[in-house]
Amino acid sequence: MKNAQRSDLWPLKSRLLGLTCHSMYLPMYYIFYVSLFSFLSISVHARLPSKIYGVNLGSWLVLESWMLPAEWIRMGGQQCSDCSQCIATEFAFARAYPDTVDGIFNMHWSSWFNEDDVHDLMEVGINTVRIPLGYWIVEALVDRKTEFYPRGGIHQLKRGLRQLKDSGIIAILDHHALPGVQTPNQMFTGRCTSDVEFYTDYNYRRALVWTAVMTALSHLDPDFGSVVAIEAVNEPIMNATQTPGYGDFQKNFVQVVRAVELTLGIDVPWSGTKIAPTDTTNFTVALEESLPNFTPEVQSALLEAVPILVEVITELALDSMTRFSPHSSREPLYTSFMDINWQYDNPPNPSDAQIGPQIYDNHLYYSFGGVADPNEQAYLESICNLQRVQADAALGNSPLVFGEWGLSTQFNATDEFLYKWADAQKLAYTKGAGWIFWNFKVEISTLAGDLARQWSYLEGVKLGFLTRDPSKLNDTNVCDGYIQ
Repeated sequence: MKNAQRSDLWPLKSRLLGLTCHSMYLPMYYIFYVSLFSFLSISVHARLPSKIYGVNLGSWLVLESWMLPAEWIRMGGQQCSDCSQCIATEFAFARAYPDTVDGIFNMHWSSWFNEDDVHDLMEVGINTVRIPLGYWIVEALVDRKTEFYPRGGIHQLKRGLRQLKDSGIIAILDHHALPGVQTPNQMFTGRCTSDVEFYTDYNYRRALVWTAVMTALSHLDPDFGSVVAIEAVNEPIMNATQTPGYGDFQKNFVQVVRAVELTLGIDVPWSGTKIAPTDTTNFTVALEESLPNFTPEVQSALLEAVPILVEVITELALDSMTRFSPHSSREPLYTSFMDINWQYDNPPNPSDAQIGPQIYDNHLYYSFGGVADPNEQAYLESICNLQRVQADAALGNSPLVFGEWGLSTQFNATDEFLYKWADAQKLAYTKGAGWIFWNFKVEISTLAGDLARQWSYLEGVKLGFLTRDPSKLNDTNVCDGYIQ
């Protein structure tokens, strides 16, 4: 993001006009720019719980075919040992089936997570969900000549968030699959490829535009009232030498969130003080007042986001009966990052980007190796002596949430061990701000085999490994004899 636009501001209206000067729809867009936020209410009411007991809604709006193999085959997908060599991801599916992908995925979105699932989560005491999202949910960001993804997911997100809000479950919007792909050869990026291009000026900017749109929706759409946080990037490359510019992106991500909030009249701390919210109800005037506080990259992203946000708000048919008030007692969203210890080789510290409330995320899976020897004794010794919360706090990365974990192992785990394994992990992770299990469910089928036993939270509760009250343990003394 070195080659930024000039920092001196043209008149804002001239910039906005320039965005659409070749469009026959200029008058309509201009009216929207002037009045869009004058007729919408801010509606964030949810707060982080004192302790997070959560699940991920994986494979809903970013599908990972390993989690639902039979459904994937029925949809028209394929299975292969190398996910880049067959129809194993959303990108490959949309490229293979351009005429039917939207309808097929709409059926998946409706069935994989719905009101029944919300009820099941309420029944087992879940208070938080982390929702993996792809950048393509903001459809204007997709280059349809070279990028292939299903359309219509924003409507499903709105529906799911409404159901969660009605049930009192809060949501973290997780930017799980970034433009250009942030990690090689992973289904969770939406495209299995070794060609990683996220860490470029172009894709950093697209991610910032996505952030501006999702921040605005989180405050403006009543159905987004359960949203309390936005996570910038899920699992970037661990070697920081391969993620150039990522530290600057972290700072710009936070500034985009706060710039939108300042424009909407939400007080956020800035440089040790508070910037007073604007007195205007006109969004363009408010935006012009707040822009000089932010970097050229942030200014550019905000201006690019405006027409996209207009399109999204029009498509979602948001209620325009109440006026936007520039004075608000509402709290800003939490910004969220993978913690500094996720990367190595001189990584940027995300705490350096903090403006206002911020949380940190760490993921811990023993089943992929590199954590402990593959046996029961080593696993329990490792988890019972875990120091990640303390290590992160020493570097300013607190509060820490363990945003992904599970019961999977590198060996054939007995039921007896899984009782201990669930308890010991919960005990370790609640020393921080809490935990979010991967995943709320996986497919139960012949093709999926024994997958649900260690990867499905709801199945884990049924089997008794996970307690029905997530704040409880089967054995509070599970770590006795393992602490060193």
